[in-house]
Amino acid sequence: MAKPLVSHAARALTGSARVPGDKSVSHRALMFGALAVGESVVDGLLEGDDVLRTAAAMRALGAEVERLPDGRWRLWGRGVGGLQEPADVLDMGNSGTGARLLMGLVTTHPFTSIFTGDASLRSRPMKRISEPLGRMGAQFFGRDGGRLPAALVGTPRPLPITYELPVASAQVKSAVLLAGLNTPGETTVIEREATRDHTELMLRNFGASVRVEDLGDGRRAISVTGFPELTGRTVTVPADPSSAAFPAVAALLVPGSEVRLAGVGINPLRAGLYQTLLEMGADIRFENRREEGGEPVADLVVRASELTGVDVPAERAPSMIDEYPILAVAAAFARGATRMTGLAELRVKESDRLAAMARGLAACGVRVEETPDSLTVHGTGRPPQGGATIAVELDHRIAMSFLVLGMAAAEPVAVDDAEAIDTSFPGFAVLMNGLGAGIAQPAIGK
Repeated sequence: MAKPLVSHAARALTGSARVPGDKSVSHRALMFGALAVGESVVDGLLEGDDVLRTAAAMRALGAEVERLPDGRWRLWGRGVGGLQEPADVLDMGNSGTGARLLMGLVTTHPFTSIFTGDASLRSRPMKRISEPLGRMGAQFFGRDGGRLPAALVGTPRPLPITYELPVASAQVKSAVLLAGLNTPGETTVIEREATRDHTELMLRNFGASVRVEDLGDGRRAISVTGFPELTGRTVTVPADPSSAAFPAVAALLVPGSEVRLAGVGINPLRAGLYQTLLEMGADIRFENRREEGGEPVADLVVRASELTGVDVPAERAPSMIDEYPILAVAAAFARGATRMTGLAELRVKESDRLAAMARGLAACGVRVEETPDSLTVHGTGRPPQGGATIAVELDHRIAMSFLVLGMAAAEPVAVDDAEAIDTSFPGFAVLMNGLGAGIAQPAIGK
């Protein structure tokens, strides 16, 4: 059943909050804990539907996974190469990260795994994963276009490969590296531009040998040596910078706001949004910088700011690919045009995010220009009209972005179904309302 929500003009947002744990780190902590020898404990795990699907999948593959009474998660791993054949279909829900990384894990195990997901995940391309994994020896049988549901037949004799990514994708890079863990020799991924490196950082933390070589011109070679003995670890998951983006941008847009967001991951390969917002004139301070679980974190203090449009370089896209929807909302309030290029990847996310943002912003009275791989938002320096109901197409980031727009627009903004928000940010409306937002269910008959 659809869960519509409407966002009304907010009073000044004030207070402190901690957004849920980083989704990318949470997925990997569960997977690597399941591959390690001995016990791993994960503190701060994101308990959204995407990550819970990964937890269930790791149980199905033979690992012990349990939630402790204090909210931490405990895993007892199987060792590299020790996963067992799942007795049932692995339903990954809405999680592209979970599905693609798990395909890498099972590629080098001699059994068959069947993957499926919700309507959104079943529409997303998997050939970018099946092609390199096929080179390593796996067989992939899916729907037309390489889409889910699909069966992946793992290989008992995997081959190490050197694979150059045709598009910047941390998911594809990670899938190949994870397959390389249970492959003899050295498996290498070459990327033309740096993508998020959570896999490399956490693999090292668990004891794997990971080598990164600078090839020049922005290209890097990332290599993993097969058959490491991963050892159980305690992992502290930082607050998700992609989730923190929503209260951060809301605080920038709602006059009089000042919000502190605790323990946010500030990995440089994930910080493109914050760099862009600072260039637009945002008042954001990074306090109490530290390291948790191998990841840099800080407390973000965000104050309401007048923003100015900027040109966002295409090469920044890998470091903020999930944040373009909320950046487009910020741009709608800025003075002047904000031009975002290199966005073709947004068309194969949970929805066609590029088209969804263009349609939604136009419905809210914002002038936009859309091309196959770019979006230009013409801000006037004043709040846009709002007043629209946005079809979010099962996309959590589209839903949250337009609810943020409604907090500072001239008229309320509604979304037709906020159910998908729980995949990455359970408790979003409660947290935002606690800071001063006005998100509610629409009145009956509205």
